[in-house]
Amino acid sequence: MHVRDWKDVLSDVTESGADPDGWRAVAGHRKKGLGEELFIGHPDAGVYELKTYAKNPLEVRGVGSRVARRIDDDIEPLLPRRGDGDDGGRFAVQSPPSDEEHAKSMATRLEETVKVHAEAPTTPEDFFTDLMDAVDSPAFGPMEYEFDGRPDRLDELTEEFADADDLLSEDLEELIDEDEVGRGFQ
Repeated sequence: MHVRDWKDVLSDVTESGADPDGWRAVAGHRKKGLGEELFIGHPDAGVYELKTYAKNPLEVRGVGSRVARRIDDDIEPLLPRRGDGDDGGRFAVQSPPSDEEHAKSMATRLEETVKVHAEAPTTPEDFFTDLMDAVDSPAFGPMEYEFDGRPDRLDELTEEFADADDLLSEDLEELIDEDEVGRGFQ
């Protein structure tokens, strides 16, 4: 397992070529210490774990790695599925527009999508999917997230990938110590 900067891991996700709406995620506070954890998975791209913290209000730092090459039968139930009813959230990984023309095209598609959904009966899931398609999101899907805690699935994923989790936690703690952040912002 190769521990890398969290932004590099997200680049792997966006460049994976996997079906964008096949991604699923679980996130929440770290079990011990400062920061958050995120597991993001796709049947064709595997499972990634990220650990991040806010160095200050404008800068997020962290580490991550691919922890599984595929989603097997043990991992499958630990990631939320679309339509489960218990996956109350959604997430998306975005890439910025390449230039001004691309940004204008994306804005036009986004506006047209909102208009179509305003005029026709639709589901929130369909609306979200169409919005992500309009902005060319390379990864999006259902997410289980607890703003002020940890979903049970996060604990189960952490246990499933205990060795990887320990390595990532060590590297994140080194970053936190280097930045002298402790329990507050620098």
